[in-house]
Amino acid sequence: MTAALIGVGVGPGDPELVTVRALNALRAADRVVAPSLAVDAVGRAESIVRGAAPDVDVERVVFAMTAGPERQAAMTEVVGRLLAWLGDGEVVAFATLGDPNVYSTFSSVAEGVRAARPDVPIRTVPGIMAFQDLAARSGTVVLDGTQSLALVTALDGTADVEAALADPTRAVVVYKGGRHLPEIAKRLADAGRLDGAMVGELLGLPGQRLAPVADVADRPATYLATVIVPPGPPAVTR
Repeated sequence: MTAALIGVGVGPGDPELVTVRALNALRAADRVVAPSLAVDAVGRAESIVRGAAPDVDVERVVFAMTAGPERQAAMTEVVGRLLAWLGDGEVVAFATLGDPNVYSTFSSVAEGVRAARPDVPIRTVPGIMAFQDLAARSGTVVLDGTQSLALVTALDGTADVEAALADPTRAVVVYKGGRHLPEIAKRLADAGRLDGAMVGELLGLPGQRLAPVADVADRPATYLATVIVPPGPPAVTR
């Protein structure tokens, strides 16, 4: 095979949600890697691959979650390792949570590889996203008819959440906002959208938690918590 880098979405946590296409890509690759916070720590993507395909060996590449020089240095090292394997003609599958094209570490990795080796094919395999799993587990209808969806992150605060709530008929999904959950709950309450909003953590993994946002609004959640806010009724005009 010609060298290639493939971003493989392995879903939110439950190994049963890894697609057949993802399994085929993992098993066909010369090397499978997954992000981790330390060489001796099993990352979530690796744990999913282990559960779905125990026959696949996974090699860890270490990322730093903090912003700044430390994160950039870790990214440079990861890209360097990938380039070495690709230089040997390997097909490398990079396992990532959810979908590799939505809020994924893979996009930065792919950008670094593309800049150094524009001749190397880069492909992605889509994965089921956390909000889809949360909707199924909580029985939440996210969209119907001509309704629209805003997918935002609260990583740096809740300004984008407030902006998304401006249209009362738009569904809103919030990623990476666990530590801001009390503030998110307040914004939902102020917008009259708290009822029906759901939060999920560690979906499909030990310690999984699902709850109405109103029931847990007094405390933060984990980093990868997902919030779904269903559409509200259309505004009444007079």
